[in-house]
Parts: sequence; C-alpha cells; structure tokens
Amino acid sequence: MSVTELDAVAERVHKWLGVLPSGWAGARLLEVANAWTSNVDKHTVEGEPSVRLCNYVDVYKNDGIVDSLDFMAASATRDQIRKFRIRVGDTLITKDSETADDIGVPAYVEFEADDLICGYHLAIVRPDQRRIIPRFLYWALDSEPVARQWGVTAAGVTRVGIRSTDLNKVTIPLPPLDEQRAIADYLDLETAQIDALVAKQESLLTLLAERKRSVLSQVLAEVEGKSCRLRWLYRPSSEANSPDEEVLSVYREHGVILKASRSDNFNKTPENVDRYLLVRPDDLVVNKMKAWQGSLGVSTYRGIVSADYEVLRPSTSYLDPEFAHFLLRSPQMVVEYRVRSRGIRPSQWRLYWQEFADIEISVPPLDAQVLAASQIKTETQAIDTLISKAEEHIALAKERRLALITAAVTGQIDVRTARKAS
Repeated sequence: MSVTELDAVAERVHKWLGVLPSGWAGARLLEVANAWTSNVDKHTVEGEPSVRLCNYVDVYKNDGIVDSLDFMAASATRDQIRKFRIRVGDTLITKDSETADDIGVPAYVEFEADDLICGYHLAIVRPDQRRIIPRFLYWALDSEPVARQWGVTAAGVTRVGIRSTDLNKVTIPLPPLDEQRAIADYLDLETAQIDALVAKQESLLTLLAERKRSVLSQVLAEVEGKSCRLRWLYRPSSEANSPDEEVLSVYREHGVILKASRSDNFNKTPENVDRYLLVRPDDLVVNKMKAWQGSLGVSTYRGIVSADYEVLRPSTSYLDPEFAHFLLRSPQMVVEYRVRSRGIRPSQWRLYWQEFADIEISVPPLDAQVLAASQIKTETQAIDTLISKAEEHIALAKERRLALITAAVTGQIDVRTARKAS
C-alpha cells in the first residue's frame, strides 16, 4: 500500500474512531467479516421447505437471538436456507428503518437450528474468527461511531436502508485479539448490570401503569349517566393545516403531546406536511393503527398530526374534555377498540371512524364529569411523577450504556484497569 493510500486509511479511521491506542488498527467490515442482506419474505409457499424466520422485530427488540424467542413460521427455497441460515457467533443487523438514526441495530446470535434463517430487512454479519472475536464484533457494531456511519450511508426518502454495496464499508476498531476478548468480557459483565437496572425500572413502569389504569376504572365506575353513541358527540375533521404549526404525537401512556417534547420519538416529520391535519384544543386524536393499545387522547394543544390519524371534533358540549380524555383511554374502552379493529393480525389492526362512531359510552351530568376528572387527576398525579422519574432513570442508563460501549471498543478506557478498579 502506497504512502498516499496509508494516509487515506489513517484519515478515515481518525474521522470515525478518533485516536486509537498504540497497537490498534481500524478496519473496514469486509476485512474482518462477511456481510450480506437477506431476501427471505414472510410468505409460506406450497412445496417449499418449512422454516422459522428470525425477523426484524426479533433483532430490533433483543440484544441476543436465543431459542426462547417466538420465531415466525414460513417457507424458503433450499438455496435460501443454505445462504441465510444463521449461526452462533453471527451478528444480525437491521438494514432498513424509517429514519437514518435508527438503523443498523445489532443482535448477537446465541442459538442456531437447521430451519432457522434470517428474514427480510436484515443483514447477516459473519466474523472471520482469525481476525476478530465474534462478541467484540457485536459490541463494535453496537457502538456510537458505527451508528453514525450507518446514518451517513443510509439511502432513501420515505424509508431508508443500508445498501448492499455500503454494508461492508463501515469502519470498526480492531485491537489485538487478546484485547478484543478482554473488552468483550468486560462489556458482557458491565452492560448486564445496567440492563438489570433498566429491567427493574421497566417493571416499575408496568406496575405504575397498572395502578393508573386501576384508578381510572374505579373512579369511572362510580359515575352514572345516559348511554350515548360516539357519533353523536364527535365528527371527523379534515381541516387544512398551516406548515408553521407544532407537530403533535399520540402516546398510549400520555395521550396527545408535542412531538418535540420526547427525545425517544424517532419517527421524524417529513419535510412536506401538506396532508397533515389541524388539531384544535379539545379535539380527540386517534392513532388508527394503535387505538387497540390505547393510543388516543383529547388534545390540550393546537397543532398538526399525520393524516394517518383520525381527528375528531366535539359536536356537542355534553362532554367535559378532561373527563372525555380519561374515559376514552380507560381499560374498558381499550377493550372496545380491540374488538372493533379490523385486520388479520395485531400489526395490521386498524380502528376506523365507522366502527369507532358506533361505540356507546355513559355520559354523566357535566358537574359529575368535572368532579370525576378532578379526582382522577389528583390520584394519578403522584403516579405520573414516579413514571417520569423511572423514564428518566431508564434514559440515563441507556445513555451510560452506549457511552461505555463506545469508550471500551475505541480504547478510551483500559478495560483491564477498569475491572480491577471496580
């Protein structure tokens, strides 16, 4: 390699990985592993061998691919089975996403079987174990410098993806094999402790959410009213928006919020929001795709939402907005949405206005509504404070986890010294 070529390599390594320790190198993925994308879809074709698919969600939601996961049944050709059967030591990555900052999410393969293959929207990364330790490769692919590279190389408009021609070009740190092993062992131990803390906070969130639902059910059960269909209380609105309006989101935990207020909202707003719908305060906004999970709420904001949502405007003054917010998000109502949603499987369920409008609710007198809403707010305020604290702890723990991984795989910390100190 010429001096000019060596300088170019050094510049590239420094650009993405910073200053590496003495004895370390930087390498393109193709120098230490084979990586290729899968084209196996979720269909079952008569005459093809049956397989189990490791799908996008299996990788995106899990750090490891283990035998306890509920893999999808499908079929594949024999060539596909040979080419895309996963092996212990592989790392699978998500090669497509809605945004460039949520791409290349890795999962380490800990389980293999003759019929278990890699599904569509994923790539297999198989390490050359003469050059790189499989667990170290996984941790390198889970680091911030690699994520930045995926973000730069991702191509697309409405959906972005890592092109097969770019898959092997990502630059990763390459310490000596003994240091790779030490780093992998260190991160296995340290991240397990962080993950255990996150799991405790997530369990707490589950308990708090259940407690909040219980308060809703108890208070609402104590108020009585006249039966009324939702079509008599709301009407669909398709009022045009203006581009300078705030973009809103609907969370099943909170209802309608300002999209910019949440750091975990990875779905970016398209540049063209012409088709977005205007939301006024007291409008009911329903996420048609996730209503069956409770993703709806009465807005306190003026703003705009995707045309994939249903914006429903009050047509009477019979409902207090706060009471309506609590009532329509109650566990009993969520059951109604689930029953009335259309679709073959949950991922395809949709709740349309025609079905939503036919739901009957009990409408108490206005003074009783206001009193019930006030009681719910009082009793859930402390719960909401605990939920916010738990969410903050989880976010901080995940930030620390990523920082630790990046520092270890790029040599910013000496893991041998760090382990002795701990």
